[in-house]
Amino acid sequence: MSPTATEAFQINGCATCGHTLCAKKVTLFAGLDDAHIREIITLIERRRYKKGEIILRTGDWFDRLYIVNKGLIKAISTQEDGKEQILHLLSDGDSIGELALLKSESALYDLVAASETYLCTIPKSRFDAFLKENPDLMFAILTTAYERISSLEKLVGAIASNDADIRLKFLIQQLYKQSGNHGNVLSLTLTREDMANFVGVTRETISRKLSQLVKDNVLEFVDQKKIRLLDLSYFELD
Repeated sequence: MSPTATEAFQINGCATCGHTLCAKKVTLFAGLDDAHIREIITLIERRRYKKGEIILRTGDWFDRLYIVNKGLIKAISTQEDGKEQILHLLSDGDSIGELALLKSESALYDLVAASETYLCTIPKSRFDAFLKENPDLMFAILTTAYERISSLEKLVGAIASNDADIRLKFLIQQLYKQSGNHGNVLSLTLTREDMANFVGVTRETISRKLSQLVKDNVLEFVDQKKIRLLDLSYFELD
């Protein structure tokens, strides 16, 4: 009897998952050579989550790096009125928690699987042991950590904006990048309600804003789940 997808993921791991040296996509490891990347891959613990399952709760100890092998994750913050705000979306090849490898702290948001999701995780305890054996790598890692913090500041500026149009631009930009930029067409992996939660408006408002972008020849709907971007410059953020 052949193994299930989950079993194969656990058994074969990085050897056959199809993501060659996926850890190399992590910003924190950008300055490391393939030999060290392969050592880091040995630190990975693999996990599978069903759609809707909580990966990390607000207040939990954030003490590991998460790399999305396959699937979709939502980073969610719950406001005082109980309304959920989607802060960030992560799909295949994306990662979150790089800085948690350097300093653990309480999570400021929930991580939720928006679809069946396979994760590669690296616990801080294993990473600490790796650095003790390779102290010469600390400078390269700290350098990329600074660059990561700088890019995160720009990200926070976009997602913290009270301007719904800016947040919608940022959301569509992220979905476009995650879709692989095939002919300027992106797949809508989120429902209208999820998009509204990210932008911070009602579902009706998000539909009106999308309709206005169609009228302005900024984008067009290929079908209910796909959008073609007609003016890429519109979605550029300063």
